[in-house]
Amino acid sequence: MVVLGVQTGTSASAADRAEGAAALPLSASQRATALKDAQADASATAGRLGLADGEKLVARDVVKDADGTVHTRYERTFDGLPVLGGDLVVHTAKDGALKGSTKARKGAISVASTDAATSTAAAKKSAVAADKSIKGAAADSVRKIVWAADKSAAPVLAYETVVTGTQKDGTPSELHVVTDATSGKELYRYQAIENGTGVSEYSGTVAVGSTASASGGFDLTDGGRGGHKTYDLNGGTSGTGTLFHDADDTWGDGTVSNRQTAAVDAAYGAAETWDFYKEAFNRNGIAGDGKAAYSRVHYGNAYVNAFWNDSCFCMTYGDGISNQHPLTSLDVAGHEMSHGLTAATAGLKYSRESGGLNEATSDIFGTAVEFHAANSADVGDYLIGEKIDINGDGTPLRYMDKPSKDGGSADYWSRSVGRLDVHYSSGVANHFFYLLSEGSGAKTINGVSYNSPTYNGSSVTGIGRDKAQQIWYKALTTYMTSSTDYAAARTATLQAASDLYGASSAERAAVAAAWTGVNVN
Repeated sequence: MVVLGVQTGTSASAADRAEGAAALPLSASQRATALKDAQADASATAGRLGLADGEKLVARDVVKDADGTVHTRYERTFDGLPVLGGDLVVHTAKDGALKGSTKARKGAISVASTDAATSTAAAKKSAVAADKSIKGAAADSVRKIVWAADKSAAPVLAYETVVTGTQKDGTPSELHVVTDATSGKELYRYQAIENGTGVSEYSGTVAVGSTASASGGFDLTDGGRGGHKTYDLNGGTSGTGTLFHDADDTWGDGTVSNRQTAAVDAAYGAAETWDFYKEAFNRNGIAGDGKAAYSRVHYGNAYVNAFWNDSCFCMTYGDGISNQHPLTSLDVAGHEMSHGLTAATAGLKYSRESGGLNEATSDIFGTAVEFHAANSADVGDYLIGEKIDINGDGTPLRYMDKPSKDGGSADYWSRSVGRLDVHYSSGVANHFFYLLSEGSGAKTINGVSYNSPTYNGSSVTGIGRDKAQQIWYKALTTYMTSSTDYAAARTATLQAASDLYGASSAERAAVAAAWTGVNVN
């Protein structure tokens, strides 16, 4: 919805360190080869990590730094069953030496038996009944797994059931319900649908990628950015709808009455997000594989939301209140597509503190996309969804400098933060990012006034948004896992700052100060 160890300092400059720790660009074929090589070496890697008999590794992502360090992300299996909460990242030096690993769960993973005492039918029935607000709830799939995400309990044999249907606000459901395969007790649940030249409605006249059609005219297909396509659902809620087509390659007119206008905003947002990831992080597409997502506009009737669905690798936008405010603004587009980045890297589960970090990651990079675009019609700011009027009174959806201004988000961490909706628990990380970027206190940026407080009344000096986003990206892609909470996010960003700027750097000290400012110590 819109919404490790410390590196020892050296004599190298901060710029040299940042260059050495920055991710190298990988083409789709280079990434595929790196994953193939990692999988071929997976058995040896499992041995080096001291994994137990029955545990195996499945390579999922590879990041290579300029200094030769390789960060390989793996899922774990046990006796052939997927282990949820067993993911890990292995950090290897240029010479092949093991530098360390980051694990969602430490220690060996095993269960006494992989024979279930309860049936798949019972698991389906329990999962479908888990959320009575889902209309047309049905068990789409069920699989046997090992549940290891609860660090306070031993791993258990379980079922993961995916429940489809429609949520209360009209958003499709992809509810994942985990039940104990022995007792039938529900262990965990999370919702996988994550709700964050043409004339556009929000960004003025912009360039959009299009491709000449064999039958004449042009299709809204961006051949320069992985083949991103923009479709018109025309009020539908399933399928892809109709690919936008135009005779003269001039799209939209800036009004909501022209169906192409929302498509222009969606296509522009996708293009700017692709360009931001490439230019800021050398990332080749959202998943790093050179492939584009696709976008669907005009979903449902007066649907006041937008969402990312990783199973279709696609973005979907509603037309907002009275079908007059499509949720296709630039920061919303960047927000939603950044859910795809998180799914392809850390895989932060969309519940509790990890869910808040997932949402915050999308707010952080949605904001970064808006600043990167440097569009005078929609200038960069630390407000989320300020263009779409989702509240009906002209106010933004969220505020990063003081999240509680929205009436529900948390400014600071507390033991109860994990019990909040993920769009509100995200406030802690959003506030951290603002403090790290801009610092505390009153200031005006691009015409917007901010006044960011701290938990302990301390004064925080920002290091600039560019450095802050580099730190968050590196932490996300190399040190966070599916179950990372706020304490672990602090550790991950401190390590990322050390890698990029040095263990004794002002940047690392600023990361620590910003976390203290939001009561994560």
